[in-house]
Amino acid sequence: MQQLRNKRIVLGVSGGIAAYKSAELIRMLTKSGAEVRVVMTSAGCEFITPLTLQALSNNPVHLDLLDPESEAGMSHIELARWADRVLIAPATADFMARLSGGHADDLLTTLCLATSAPISLAPAMNQEMWRDSQTQQNAKALKQRGIAFFGPADGVQACGDVGLGRMLEPELIAGRLAQTIDTKRLTGINIMITAGPTREQLDPVRYISNHSSGKMGYALAEAAAEAGASVTLISGPVHIPIPERVNCINVISARDMYHSVHQHIAEQTIFIGCAAVCDYRPEKIARGKIKKNPDNCNERMEVQLVCNPDIIASVTDLRQPPFVVGFAAESHDVMQYAADKLKRKKLNLIIANDISNTNIGFNSDNNEVTVLGLNIEKKLPLSSKKLLSQKLLEIISDNYITWKNKAENNEKVENNYS
Repeated sequence: MQQLRNKRIVLGVSGGIAAYKSAELIRMLTKSGAEVRVVMTSAGCEFITPLTLQALSNNPVHLDLLDPESEAGMSHIELARWADRVLIAPATADFMARLSGGHADDLLTTLCLATSAPISLAPAMNQEMWRDSQTQQNAKALKQRGIAFFGPADGVQACGDVGLGRMLEPELIAGRLAQTIDTKRLTGINIMITAGPTREQLDPVRYISNHSSGKMGYALAEAAAEAGASVTLISGPVHIPIPERVNCINVISARDMYHSVHQHIAEQTIFIGCAAVCDYRPEKIARGKIKKNPDNCNERMEVQLVCNPDIIASVTDLRQPPFVVGFAAESHDVMQYAADKLKRKKLNLIIANDISNTNIGFNSDNNEVTVLGLNIEKKLPLSSKKLLSQKLLEIISDNYITWKNKAENNEKVENNYS
C-alpha cells in the first residue's frame, strides 16, 4: 500500500460497535506511511476512548465543532483543508442519513461538507438497518455525490444476526483506500536531499560560508514530496519555510551535515547532494572573539584552513550506495569540470550550472542547468526553480529506474560519465 505514504488521512469514527476496529485501521494506515488525524462523534466515544486512538495516531483526537485550542477555533476548516482523503469507519446508518441530508450538526458532518478531499465510507450496522429502504436511498444519494463505499460485508453481526452490514476488516479498508490514490512517479521512494550552505566557525562571532540560499534544494524537496517520495532534507542555515511533508534536519557545519547524512543514508534510495558545502574550515577555532589592533591599520590575520569531508564522495563509496546525484556550480569551463566530477566521484548523474551568470543560481528564484550522466546530456532552459525541480526529478527518476533494473538483472552498472 505504497500509495498511502505521505498521505493525510482524516479518519472519522461514528457510534457503532465496529469502532473497535478503527484502532487496527489506524495502525495499518500509519504503518503504510500515512499521517492520520481522528475525528470522533460523541456516540463514537462511547464505544472506544479518544485516548486509545490518540496514542495510535500520534495526533490529538478532534471532538468539538468549535475547538478553542485550534487555529481560530475552526478545526473543521483546518482539517478540511489538511486532508488528502476523508474515511469514515465505521459509518453508521445515522451518520449516513445526516450526511445525505447535508447536516452540519457536529464536527464530522461539517468537515465532510467543507472538504474538497475525496470521501469514503465503511458502513457498519445491523443487517435490517442496511436493508431498510431509507438507508438504501441515502447510500444511493451519497454515491451519486461521488462518495465511495467500502462494504458492508456479509456475516455474523454483534447482535447475532447474519447478513450484510458488518464493517469490512481494517486490512481490506486500507487496501481499498490505497486503490483510490493514483500512484505517483516517486511513490515508495526514500530520497535524501542536502541543501543550503554550511558555516565553518572562526571564533564565537564569525564564520566562513558562501552565498547559497538553499532555494534549489528546497524546491527539489518540495517537488519530490509532491511526487510521492518520502523526503529527508539535510539543510544548512537558510531562511526558507520547510516544505510540507518533508522531514528536515537542520545542521550548521560540513561535519554536522556529513554525520547527519550518514546517520540516515542506509534507508535512502536516492541521494541528491544539492548543498553548497564549504570545502575548507579553519584548523583552529578561537575560544574568544578575535580582536583587531586599533593602532595598526595594516595588521594582517592569517587563518590556516583544512579540508572538510567530501559528503557526496563518501556516499558513493558506501558498500551499497544509493542512486547518487550531484551538483556542479562552476564559474568557468562548466561542462568540463562537471564531467570530471561525475567520473571522479562515481556519480550516477550530475547537474551543472554556471554561477558566473548573476541572473541564475545562488539567491535567484530561477536557474538553468545541464544534466550529465551515462548516455545523457540534457540542457534545461531558464525557468523557475520550482518548475526546474519537477523536470529534474523526472530525469532522475527515469535514470534511477534504468539503473535499478540493471542492478536487479545483475548487469554491470556504470556510474561514470564518458
